[in-house]
Amino acid sequence: MIKHMEEVDVNAQTVWDFMLMHHKLEKADALLVFGSHDIRTAQWASKLYLDGYAPLIVFSGKEGTGKDISGFKGVSEAKRYALEAIRLGVPETATLIEDKSTNTAENILFSNKLLRDCGIKPHKLIVVHKPYMEKRTFATLMAQWSQPQPTFIMSSQPVVYSDYMNSTLYPKSSEINIMVGDLQRIIEYPKLGYQTRQDVPTNVKTAFDKLVALGYDKNLL
Repeated sequence: MIKHMEEVDVNAQTVWDFMLMHHKLEKADALLVFGSHDIRTAQWASKLYLDGYAPLIVFSGKEGTGKDISGFKGVSEAKRYALEAIRLGVPETATLIEDKSTNTAENILFSNKLLRDCGIKPHKLIVVHKPYMEKRTFATLMAQWSQPQPTFIMSSQPVVYSDYMNSTLYPKSSEINIMVGDLQRIIEYPKLGYQTRQDVPTNVKTAFDKLVALGYDKNLL
């Protein structure tokens, strides 16, 4: 069992490292925050706001479709994140809520429309998501955000693979399954026009294949 988990972790670490984009933070016109089960995303976005990186936070996401373990059943991900931000000191007037989207493309399309409807045409956006969602979100933004596009700066809570996987609300196996599914979408979705193409190194593809063979196939297309 120990050897099995070591093999899982070695390959999952490879995928995790690939998913991060390591963008340098800069001040922006707004923060765009993608909802999920992980409240730490909202906490990191709140810190960025309170540190002066942007004057506005857009929270995006309908109620999650996964198992509810947050205690907020019936509350959208966007609303839950906004409540957490307000609890941490972000003024409610500095938040916008987009709570209709059910997938990444809708997060982008509906948030873009919300900003336009408010008369906001950002030149630069800090986009906040879970760490292993950075690259897939970026690829989707580049394909789905209408022209002219702002500069997208990807950001996520600063945490290493081992700490994240051992402190998440979801079981480690569930998180790895989600991450493996996200990598498959990075590979397959550009063929359908959903995302822009991202170069996937051979070692990352090998890690993907090994994780699938080890049974991490629950979130595959």
